[in-house]
Amino acid sequence: MLDGKFQRGFTIERLKSTQEPKVHCDELGYYIYTLSENVKVYFDDYYLFLENVYEKCQTELDNINARLDETPSENSETLAYYTAKKIIGELVMRTAKNFYMDGSSFGVVMTPWCFGTVLLEKVELYRDRLAKGDISDQNLPEYPYYVIRYIDEIYRITLLSLFDFPEEAFKMRWQYSELLKRYSSVLTNITKSLSSVLMTIKNYGS
Repeated sequence: MLDGKFQRGFTIERLKSTQEPKVHCDELGYYIYTLSENVKVYFDDYYLFLENVYEKCQTELDNINARLDETPSENSETLAYYTAKKIIGELVMRTAKNFYMDGSSFGVVMTPWCFGTVLLEKVELYRDRLAKGDISDQNLPEYPYYVIRYIDEIYRITLLSLFDFPEEAFKMRWQYSELLKRYSSVLTNITKSLSSVLMTIKNYGS
């Protein structure tokens, strides 16, 4: 159980009764070959990883809040730095909790490095939306320029530290991004082909 109150999305009872053919069991417990990577991941290992990430975020956020409280208001850049770290930490913490509790799809079960890649892209998207003013964050000051700049500068190293990953953990992201690009390209080509066919049929009918 996460934080003593959040239940696993896929409990042992659910896994025992599931009809999902991808779920298997051996002497080490229940496992699945992940949908994104086709890699064997044990459910207990996956949830333990999320618990460790969540707890590390809690500790880190406690330290950051203490630093924010003791930093004078005129030290705007220092405050911006810790605010950027806080925004990243809270996003990781929320995602870890959501994935932990999600029992709607086996797609949320993945390797730690894949989870790290997901968070890397989540932070980048969140940063872009903050910069554009599409969303608000209670941590942002009235003039958030320095906070956004620090998010850009520290998000990769902050995530590596929270996950206790080596630098090469994020070097594989292109595989997932490239896959999405190719899939999007295929859909675009299909759409263009269908539009062309429909236009031909329309012209033929007229």
